[in-house]
Amino acid sequence: MENKAAVRFTLGKQSSMAPEKNRAEPDGKEKEEGEEIDGVRLMYLANEGDLDGIRELLGSGIDVNFRDIDDRTALHIAACQAQTDVVSLLLQRGANVESKDRWGSTPLADAIYYKNHDVIKLLEKHGAKPLMAPMHVNHAREVPEYEIDPKELDFTNSVDITKGTFCRASWRGTEVAVKKLGDEVLTDEDKVRAFRDELALFQKIRHPNVVQFLGAVTQSSPMMIVTEYLPKGDLRLFLKGKGALRPIKALRFALDIARGMNYLHENKPAPIIHRDLEPSNILRDDSGHLKVADFGVSKLLTVKEDKPLTCQETSCRYVAPEVFKNGDYDTKVDVFSFALILHEMIEGYPPFSAKQENEVPHAYASRERPPFKAPAKHYAHGLKELIEDCWNEKPAKRPTFRQIITRLESIHNSFSHKKRWKVSSLSPNYISPFCHLHFQRKCMHAS
Repeated sequence: MENKAAVRFTLGKQSSMAPEKNRAEPDGKEKEEGEEIDGVRLMYLANEGDLDGIRELLGSGIDVNFRDIDDRTALHIAACQAQTDVVSLLLQRGANVESKDRWGSTPLADAIYYKNHDVIKLLEKHGAKPLMAPMHVNHAREVPEYEIDPKELDFTNSVDITKGTFCRASWRGTEVAVKKLGDEVLTDEDKVRAFRDELALFQKIRHPNVVQFLGAVTQSSPMMIVTEYLPKGDLRLFLKGKGALRPIKALRFALDIARGMNYLHENKPAPIIHRDLEPSNILRDDSGHLKVADFGVSKLLTVKEDKPLTCQETSCRYVAPEVFKNGDYDTKVDVFSFALILHEMIEGYPPFSAKQENEVPHAYASRERPPFKAPAKHYAHGLKELIEDCWNEKPAKRPTFRQIITRLESIHNSFSHKKRWKVSSLSPNYISPFCHLHFQRKCMHAS
């Protein structure tokens, strides 16, 4: 019978595949029940590198393959902490070199993640093999051009960014954003096949208003997507700090978004549908311009769904009503989301901010739309009409992003012209000091 505790070992470095790096302690009851379990003590000694303590404990009959509530073993702990001597001792005493924790990580996978090279060599010497990714190829010549060696990715100072979807890492001395793919992708052949096709497409995407795809890890687990890192953060945080934007600023941002989305929608041979276009998926670059991020990853990793989208998968406030229905949809879902983002930039608050997240889809389905409360002058020159066209109930009546760009440019020029006219227009009786002096000199010369 397997010896397993109802307590989580939280000291030191955690599993390389754990979705959360800073987990809460188990509740008091579990901790009390597992406090005296010698198996947990074995994990603690492995974490601390106490060889004598480990020998004594194993000599008393404790299972060397004891697991905590996350299925982690002392070997996992030692591999994470670079305790090479402990790893050697545990292997001599029969530790399972291929043991997997609850997230599917092996001691070798943990050692690779934390770049513990001596431990890696030792584990491989005892037969440990890297986890095989579902896209693994048999011949080196078949490795994709975009493939990145996971050993080159340094997660030492990693932090979550863009609503936790990506984390920051270092790649060859450059900060990058990395997204690890979940188990639901790795175990679904259809999703893996779709992902393989789309990665071939990603490497061709080049646009100033789209976050640049740099590469991916597909030959080992966990599989990862690597993109450029934009330190200025996302539009959601920017709007939270700034509130309502001036119309001219909102229009410039809207043009950035529209140009990026038009590029994706006009991709050949098939358009890229984002489906999750919202402020937290739009990032700011060093020049203050916007770039569409995480474009289509959720959509491209999802083949034809058997069930409607749920609010757990994305933010319901920006999603077109047809996405939540069990039916087909096209690029116009992104146009609907764009209208809500543009409206938010001018109003200064998210769509239906007074409603609960799961109430918003029902509002859209009932043909409700967020109200226009900002001064009418902020929606001048056809801006209000553009927003209303973009969130039209019927997708076919919504404009394309190419049409949106044309209308936005016209509206932007109207706002800019009005601003210039205010600055340059002067009273007809006003003569500048320069003109007055010039007039005096001309009269003196004439006399």
